[in-house]
Amino acid sequence: MMNNNMNATISEIESRIFTIRNMQVMLENHLAELYGVETKQINRSVKRNITRFPETFMFQLKTAEWENLKCQIGTSSLEHGGKRKLPFVFNEQGFAMLSAVLRSETAVNVRNEINLN
Repeated sequence: MMNNNMNATISEIESRIFTIRNMQVMLENHLAELYGVETKQINRSVKRNITRFPETFMFQLKTAEWENLKCQIGTSSLEHGGKRKLPFVFNEQGFAMLSAVLRSETAVNVRNEINLN
């Protein structure tokens, strides 16, 4: 498991990059884990700075996209303690902006390590 000490290997990070809507993206909870924060902190930061996150930077998954992704990554179902809302995903510009609004050294370090291209 990854933590905020940047012990994530390149293969761990790469395994959390998905192609959705022809974009390479990462789930909000995976980014939270990398940044060493809770997912709700990411969501609060995005809401406070929503004008910095256009749909070209992040978007909320549709039900079918989430169901498909859950099958790929083995996420628990909604009935058994899983996510109650459809998650957001961030592309490279989105998590770069997220690094800026989180204002933490860990976020900046993570941003420098991740390359979705």
